[in-house]
Amino acid sequence: MKASFSFCKAPVLFLSTSLTAAGSLADSVAMADNTFPVYDVDFIVNYYRSEVLTGQEARKVSKGDLSPVPKPEVVQTIYMRVLYLVSRFGPECHSMVPLSEDIQNPTYHEGAAAILSLFNRMKQFLQMCLMYDFSLNDLLAPKKQRTLVILSAIMNFLKFRKERLERMLETRAVLRAAKEKQELFNKGIRDLEKKIQLLTTIPPEQQAEADRLAADLSELQANIRQEYKEGNAISESVAELKAKMAEKQQRLAQVKVEVGELKEEITKIKSQIVESPEELKSQMEKMRETVKNIKKSITDTDECVMEMQNRVESVKHAEAQFQQLIVLLQDLERGLNANKQLQDEYQMLVSQNEKMEKEMKNLCIEETQLKEALDIRRDKECKQSIRRQKRREMKEQHVQGVLGQCDQIHQKREEMADKIQQINGETQQMKANIKSLREVCSIETEKAQVLYDTLMASIDELNKKIEVHLEDLKLNLSKYSDSI
Repeated sequence: MKASFSFCKAPVLFLSTSLTAAGSLADSVAMADNTFPVYDVDFIVNYYRSEVLTGQEARKVSKGDLSPVPKPEVVQTIYMRVLYLVSRFGPECHSMVPLSEDIQNPTYHEGAAAILSLFNRMKQFLQMCLMYDFSLNDLLAPKKQRTLVILSAIMNFLKFRKERLERMLETRAVLRAAKEKQELFNKGIRDLEKKIQLLTTIPPEQQAEADRLAADLSELQANIRQEYKEGNAISESVAELKAKMAEKQQRLAQVKVEVGELKEEITKIKSQIVESPEELKSQMEKMRETVKNIKKSITDTDECVMEMQNRVESVKHAEAQFQQLIVLLQDLERGLNANKQLQDEYQMLVSQNEKMEKEMKNLCIEETQLKEALDIRRDKECKQSIRRQKRREMKEQHVQGVLGQCDQIHQKREEMADKIQQINGETQQMKANIKSLREVCSIETEKAQVLYDTLMASIDELNKKIEVHLEDLKLNLSKYSDSI
């Protein structure tokens, strides 16, 4: 297992050494091009301890972890917590990144899988924070200024995200209040419409009475008009009779005055003149004629007075009827006033209904706008939820595949360990055999060396003998050639 662990660290060291040049180039970029403020170390530490990190992680992080030389472990934990806060991608999920099936020896890549997953996630996330030059050197060998810039960018994004979430919650509260108001307005409009229907519609039970009352009202109005006309005519005749009565009373008063004067003159004349019987008879006849005329005039006046009294009684009776008609007219005026009030209330209710309808239209427009915004947000949330679900399914599949691969790898490791143990036993046996064989070989080599030496000595002697024999042959041949 120790050997496998050392192999797992090898790719990470290779990546860190291969990307140092890229990190140095990234650190040399000017910080003035950033669109967000770069905060101090104390402010960054306090913010991440209060807003991002939790539990023991928040207590352990201090200023010394980011300056003068940032610790890679602390920076990586902060990045993992930020990813969990933004996308709910847990720190334990980074080590479960699936590998390709075509890779040979996947156990060598287990150590680099978590860092590569964190690098890919952070590279995608920092593009939203307006950081486009994130590199592996920022994870494996972070530098102070570069790390502060990245953490400031993340702080800016988190503050913006928090503000937008608060605004979204406020808009949701406003939308809920608007919906409640709309429901209340709808309820009020329904109640008002019911009241308007009750006020405008006459029930069928009272329809006959309403028709009868309307007919009676029309008849009463016609009778009132006729009575007004008759009353006006009677009042005019009464005024004429009153004028005539006044004139006749004036005439009677004048006649009475004249009669009194005549009586006085008669008494004077009687006292002054001795009357003759003939003259007295003629005067008496004249007086009787005048008395008869006066009695006739008195009877005529009495008849006129009786007629006038009868007319006055009829006028009084007409006035009583007229007062009754006035009372009825007052009742009708009250009913008309009540009807006018009802009409005014109806107009007020209609105007309120129009206002409520306008407010309803405005609220409907706002509701449609809010619904559109909500639909857009819901679509986005649905898409995000679908993506998240797909990612989760993919992650679950990857996790299952990785777990299967891990099980296979563990099985292979156990098999390999068994094979290695067998091979180690075989190698030990081979080493023992090799030692024994080496000893035998050394003995045999010594024997062979001795034989080789003896053979070489014998070969040298043979060579010498052959050379001597050849020289003898050459001599013999030369002699033989000479003889020939």
